[in-house]
Order: sequence, then C-alpha cells, then structure tokens
Amino acid sequence: MTAGDAAAPRVGIAPDSWGVWNAEDPVQPPAAQYLREVGEAGFHYTELGPFGYLGTDVARLRDDFARHDLALSAGTVFTALHAGDVERAWVDVREVAQVVHALGAEHVVVIPQLWDRAADGTVQGDRAFSADEWSTFLAGHDEIGRRLFEELGMRQQFHSHAESPIGSYREVVRLLEGTDERYVNLCLDTGHLAYYAGDSVRLIRAFPSRIGYLHLKQVEPDLLADVLKNDIPFAEAVRDGVMVEPPLGVPEYGSLLAEAAIANPGLFAIVEQDMYPVADFAQPLEIARRTRAYIETCGAPVRFR
Repeated sequence: MTAGDAAAPRVGIAPDSWGVWNAEDPVQPPAAQYLREVGEAGFHYTELGPFGYLGTDVARLRDDFARHDLALSAGTVFTALHAGDVERAWVDVREVAQVVHALGAEHVVVIPQLWDRAADGTVQGDRAFSADEWSTFLAGHDEIGRRLFEELGMRQQFHSHAESPIGSYREVVRLLEGTDERYVNLCLDTGHLAYYAGDSVRLIRAFPSRIGYLHLKQVEPDLLADVLKNDIPFAEAVRDGVMVEPPLGVPEYGSLLAEAAIANPGLFAIVEQDMYPVADFAQPLEIARRTRAYIETCGAPVRFR
C-alpha cells in the first residue's frame, strides 16, 4: 500500500536501473531518455548516478529536473580512503557534494574502491584490509563525513559493495562500530548486502540509528551461489542477471521497508537494479514500472513524492 504518512520511506529510482555505470558510454541509454522515463515509470526522486551522466551544470540540471518534475535525493562517489589520502578523496567528494547541495539534497553516497581484476578475471592484490588499512579507512571516513557536515550541512552515507573490502555483514558492522555516527551512516544496499548472505532486516534492527538511506535491490540466489562458488567477477554476474527485478529475488522488500520506517522515518529508499549493459534500451522503463507496482503491494507504507 502507499501512504502519505511522513514516516513512510520516500521511494525513488537511480540511473543504475537504466544500466548506467559510467558518465558516458554507448551501451547505456542517454540521459535525456532516463530523465523522461523516470516520471513515466511513476517516480519523482532520482540520484545523479555516475558524476557527469546527467551533467554537472547546476542551472541546467535544475531546469531538467523541473521540466520532468523530478527531485534529487543524493549523489554518488567512489573513494580509496584505506590508502590514506584524505585530501585527494575530499576533492572528489566535495565536487559531487557541491552540485548535490545546490540542487537541494543532503546526501552523498560514498562507495569504497573495488577489487582489481586482471583481464583473465583473477583478483589482483588483497580482498580485505589489513589492520592498518582498516584504521586509516575508518578515520578517513570520519574526516570526510565531518567536512561534509560542517562545511555543507550534508550527510555521508557509506555504501558497502560486492567485490570490495566492505561487503559482508561483519565487515559492515566493523565499519559502523568504528566510525562516528555524526559523520558516517549507512546507505544500506539490500542487494549488495545479500550478495554475501547479509540480512538487511537484521542490520536495521541492530543499528537503527545508523541507517541513513536505502538502495533497494534484489539478487537471484541460485545464480549467486554459482557466482560465489566459481569466483565469477561481479561485472560478469551482473551481465548474467544476478541482480534481478523484484519479486524474483531476495530480500523481500515489505519487512525491510517497514523496519526502515521505524529506524529512520521518511528516509529515501532508492531502487537501484544493477543491469549493465542493457541490450534493449526499451527494457528499463518496463522493469521500473513493474518494480513500482511491486513496491505498492509489498505490504509496507511508502510514498513516491
């Protein structure tokens, strides 16, 4: 069901659900198509996607959003704070944050650097942080979050990710327990947590004050089992359909949306189905429409505006 209750999560959608992974890429739909079709699918809130995909000129973005009756929820940026260069990371984060702030949103979703894979698919380097890297990583995110909050009044929402050192439930807990909740909270991506068998409802109940934002995503568990057993690269798994439209995968959205509404009334819950590359540019709109219909009937109060 839908609800106008202010506690209900505000559901939107992101360019990732149109197969957008890069600022420019011929195998993904153009920005004009995305902006038009978000509203056609029944959504009002959007993210920026990869920085530059929708453009970086604030005046033009403001006009584009107004023309299509859209509002911004967040921007996204990758960092490598385990390496210790806070100033370099801050340049990238601040560039995105300034655009997001100018467009009236307050969240920056920050994703850690992913594993490197060679051309043959083998992982290069370590899959996990050393003790020193953990210490540097946690302190760096506290500092980035402090600057975001004190300089711009914005919130850092950390996004765990498949094929990164922060992917499992225990790794996410270590992140939360090792950072200051004034400056670091969680963009809980339900699909990426489920990628390593993490339970989103359990995490919300365990750390209700740290759930600042949601990415709604499902994984297909039988394919995922093959992916993990055979160490299939994440990009290949996505191409093969490991991130699937609801209700064909896990987790189920109803209970987690209900728990999220209790933990953080009115938080953003943004649909973000990894589906790169898109073979048929007409496909994302139809999936987005079906996803919205599913969310309306999954049993939790939500609002789309």
